[in-house]
Amino acid sequence: MAKLSLISFIPDIKTVFAYHGAEHKVVNAYEAGVPLELETVRGYSTAHARCGTSFLLTVLIVAIVIFALLGRPQLWASILSRIVLIPVIAALSYEIVRFSAAHSHNRLVRVFLMPGLLLQTMTTNEPGDQQLEAALSALKKVIEADNPEVKTANLNTENL
Repeated sequence: MAKLSLISFIPDIKTVFAYHGAEHKVVNAYEAGVPLELETVRGYSTAHARCGTSFLLTVLIVAIVIFALLGRPQLWASILSRIVLIPVIAALSYEIVRFSAAHSHNRLVRVFLMPGLLLQTMTTNEPGDQQLEAALSALKKVIEADNPEVKTANLNTENL
């Protein structure tokens, strides 16, 4: 964690973290169903419950728990268990993150989400207009690719 904090002072990394924050703001606005415009998305949070950062933390915790339950098998069994269980751990972690995001109104679930959201404070910065415009453009391209009939020049929720 300390290394992550230290690299966040590097100017290029600060910019990357601002783009990460912009991505979250745009996705939060999209999920809220508001028009995808610069002025609108500025007010949204840089935190997101289904962030890849939170997912990686969940994978780490699930892996620790599962491998701790396996004990200390012989080397060959340990290697084999890692290979076999990695997809299971990833899938379980994905479902945990997905469930948590869908039930974030629940107090107990919010407690579970807190470590991932706190970790995101280290990997996101408040974006400027340039980062927000890039994130808006990227999301609009994704929406167009998913729905070719939707033209996103002035995309808002009524077009979806």
